[in-house]
Amino acid sequence: MLPEIWNSPYSNDCFPVYAEDIDAGGEASPSTAMLSEAAGLLKVTIVGGSIPERSGDRLYNTCCVFDSDGKLKAKHRKIHLFDIDIPGKITFIESKTLTAGETPTIVDTEVGRIGIGICYDIRFQELAIIYAARGAHLICYPGAFNMTTGPLHWELLQRARAADNQLYVATCSPARDVAAGYVAWGHSTLVGPFGEVLATTEHEEDIIIAEIDYSLLEVRRTNLPLTKQRRGDLYQLVDVQRLKSDS
Repeated sequence: MLPEIWNSPYSNDCFPVYAEDIDAGGEASPSTAMLSEAAGLLKVTIVGGSIPERSGDRLYNTCCVFDSDGKLKAKHRKIHLFDIDIPGKITFIESKTLTAGETPTIVDTEVGRIGIGICYDIRFQELAIIYAARGAHLICYPGAFNMTTGPLHWELLQRARAADNQLYVATCSPARDVAAGYVAWGHSTLVGPFGEVLATTEHEEDIIIAEIDYSLLEVRRTNLPLTKQRRGDLYQLVDVQRLKSDS
């Protein structure tokens, strides 16, 4: 798994410069061509972080998933754009250059059923609930939380999404570059289905290698049968995409 916007500085000025046409492939998208080649060569599944994607006259923040044959299995366009303004701390408006994605992304891979979100997507628990309802074992969030919200919310949100939905959550952040225009908090992390931190980094360049045991999902869900205890007579979350496909 790679971090958010790993082939470009995280900047509205840079997104158009580094954007690639993923659908065209080949020379039009050298970043995803490299990931495809690496996945096939190493026989691994790669959740390719995200890169700026050019599609027609629009730009997206897009994550590509490749299987062990190097085939593109899924493409997730960031659904919730990072438009925030904390006076004196950080202001960033992704929507100045990027277009929001329209589709939740869940993909069956050789290493389980994976839901994909990108950075700010992690703040919206509805997306994670939908992924859990669709049978996800793991949600991957490539992200780049900043120095203001990172210390308070990065690990908190990962543990909440994992504990609420009783599944694994994996995140990958760029390492911290204090000379950059946008300074990332770092701290890539793997969280288990009980909300426990299984592995994490600090803010410098590092790699997490950790084992995931999907049999624990059923154990946790048996111990704490949250799904069965939800009050569907009082509240419900509508999965619009599934509703449309069923009709």
